[in-house]
Amino acid sequence: MAASLRTLFPRGIQAAGRASSSLPQRRALATTTTKPKIIDLSREIYHRSPAHPFHPPVCITPWDTHQPMKAGNTIFRTASYAISFSDHAGTHVDAPKHFDPTPGALSIDEMPIEDFYTSAICLDLSHVELKAAISVVEMEEAMAKSGEEIRAGDTVLLYMAYNKRVSFDDPRWQHDFPGLSLEAVHWLADKGCKIFGVEAISPAPEGELNFQAHNACGERGITHIEGLDNVEAVVGKGRFRFIGFPLKLKGCTGGPMRAVAVFEK
Repeated sequence: MAASLRTLFPRGIQAAGRASSSLPQRRALATTTTKPKIIDLSREIYHRSPAHPFHPPVCITPWDTHQPMKAGNTIFRTASYAISFSDHAGTHVDAPKHFDPTPGALSIDEMPIEDFYTSAICLDLSHVELKAAISVVEMEEAMAKSGEEIRAGDTVLLYMAYNKRVSFDDPRWQHDFPGLSLEAVHWLADKGCKIFGVEAISPAPEGELNFQAHNACGERGITHIEGLDNVEAVVGKGRFRFIGFPLKLKGCTGGPMRAVAVFEK
């Protein structure tokens, strides 16, 4: 019987034999492989968590509350929540459709998924004053201090220590953030950066500078992540892998994401 099976299914029998013989090695590999270090850079989303004043609030309320359901002789209890929030809630990325009124500007579900799995660096701008606009000179100094360079396609995180200086429950958190000057946005684009990220709810100080920064992103074909947290954990750590896949929200102008930094060594 075994011989006839081998005649009929030679590849299947051989593959099964290899799989069974290599199982101990695969198990050993799984237990000895060193996992990369993953640093969470995302804010929590919770009921009435801080949001941009232009956008609707985050609302999270119980839907199912473990009330019993019965099928036959089995009791099952389930819980779930109803959630309502902006497509710019929490840590999120702006899609071109958000700031570019041109017909055909990409919505979040149309953006290439590869844009959110990139090499990245972090620049230390924690010394900037609240509400200040960061100049090109300050950007260049921060990059020189990092010992890194911006490569084409990089994600560049900008640590301004904003979450350390102004807490989420402080009303100033929605208004007093520092950010980029218009020239600094163009500087990043000139260097080949496709996405940059900030802790605040906007990439530039509130008002006209913020409008200019968004418009410049549209003009240069780049975008930005807003609402990052724990960015201090990657400052001075060199180059890392950035992963921040946004929710696939059809036709929407932004996407909440779980942003992380991955260090392979």
